[in-house]
Amino acid sequence: MGRDFKKIKAWQHADDLAIQVYRQTKSFPREELFGITSQLRRAVVSIPTNIVEGANREHKKEYLHFLHIAKGSIAETEYLLGLAKRLEYLQDNEHEKLEDLRTETAKTL
Repeated sequence: MGRDFKKIKAWQHADDLAIQVYRQTKSFPREELFGITSQLRRAVVSIPTNIVEGANREHKKEYLHFLHIAKGSIAETEYLLGLAKRLEYLQDNEHEKLEDLRTETAKTL
């Protein structure tokens, strides 16, 4: 059996980040539903999802592979959060909170 992903600190942070991004993107412009809103949501959900998938692999090499994919999604999320801020879909304080959580997730991972 795999690791209990709910006990993995990086997963806990990534899960919190996903929830917060979903909440914030509800206020993004309607015309962005299939654009940045969708892209950001997919990227942020990919982080905890890959941690879960890796945690359930039997071999450490496979586990690390999925953690590496999660790191890529963290980088993608960083860019998309910055883009959302520049497009003024996120206020400075909203962006800062999400970016702090994203950074904590990245450090923990």
